[in-house]
Amino acid sequence: MNSHSPAAALTARRIAVSFVAAISAVGVTPPLASADPLGTPTGASRHAPQAPFPTHGIPFTDATVTQQEDGSFLVSWKAPGVGSVTVYADDRAVAHGRAEDDVTVRGLPTTDRRWFRLVPDQGAPLTLTDRSLRLEGAANFRDAGGYRTIDGRWVRMGVLYRADDLHALTDADLAKLQRLGIRTDFDLRTPGERATTPDRVPAGARYVAADPFGGHGTGRLPAAARTVERMMIRSHRGLVADPPALDAYRSLFRHANDPGSHALAYHCDRGKDRTGWATAALLTALGVDRDTVMRDYLATNDYLAASNAAALAEQPPAVAARLKPLLDCRAAYLNACFDQVMTRFGTFDGYLRDGLGLNEQDLERLREALLTD
Repeated sequence: MNSHSPAAALTARRIAVSFVAAISAVGVTPPLASADPLGTPTGASRHAPQAPFPTHGIPFTDATVTQQEDGSFLVSWKAPGVGSVTVYADDRAVAHGRAEDDVTVRGLPTTDRRWFRLVPDQGAPLTLTDRSLRLEGAANFRDAGGYRTIDGRWVRMGVLYRADDLHALTDADLAKLQRLGIRTDFDLRTPGERATTPDRVPAGARYVAADPFGGHGTGRLPAAARTVERMMIRSHRGLVADPPALDAYRSLFRHANDPGSHALAYHCDRGKDRTGWATAALLTALGVDRDTVMRDYLATNDYLAASNAAALAEQPPAVAARLKPLLDCRAAYLNACFDQVMTRFGTFDGYLRDGLGLNEQDLERLREALLTD
């Protein structure tokens, strides 16, 4: 994914400061709730929230668009029960397939984002694009939409974007983001991170800062990789339960709930931990199943593979072993967040209601703004 984009070399010192600065000061929280082998808290559904949804008319159970290195597009889908699917680009039919198929589309004009409309012979169409924005200065800048919900709706693309930090955006990147209508840059980094590498913000976009770690200072990289991993797990619990985190994510949800803030890009330093929980919480609130949420979370490992490898290669093996848990997205980290939801709030709905202060009307407006049926 996005392997074509040059990855800025990251030094061990910057990475250690970026992560240890925050996680070293996170308080110890209650133990993890018991979990099944897949990491689901005992008694908890993998498909929270449990609010009843009506059945909707999009027949696709899976669909993706992936831009290839040669500029072509691989369009894949599954639509059980339909006879055929026609793929449109620029209101022109460019491919045709069966109920479950994948097609490669070539020869389309270059554009900022190439959108495809998948039209089944029965049921409602679906509009998708490649998830990555393929920016030179932010390898992990990608669409948070394009996922199916439990009830058959889909999260709109082109509305919410998750990203790594924006200080290295090129002028061409900024121009693209402006053309794509980015109205809000929501920065989840600490004050120290923001001062060291300030965002480059697209013209006309509003800048909002909200720090889930509450402005904690620098720390030291622990001497053992296992200790680093435990510290990462502890910090992820804090993203769910600590007061500064609740304030930050409450603010993010309220901006996501406001169409005037769209399109909204939210990010932290590398787009993996603070941004990872933000995305997991938003997608879960919209009704996306836990397995899909986890796949989106772990995809950061692919988007940042080049920069991670470069950072580790710069270090002696012993230091690289300690650094790796900071660079990785690991299922245990996101599971720690969901386990903490259960420990502190009982259910994910309880987290939204009691932790973030969202009522059912807020959630219905969020779903109306961000879902398509």
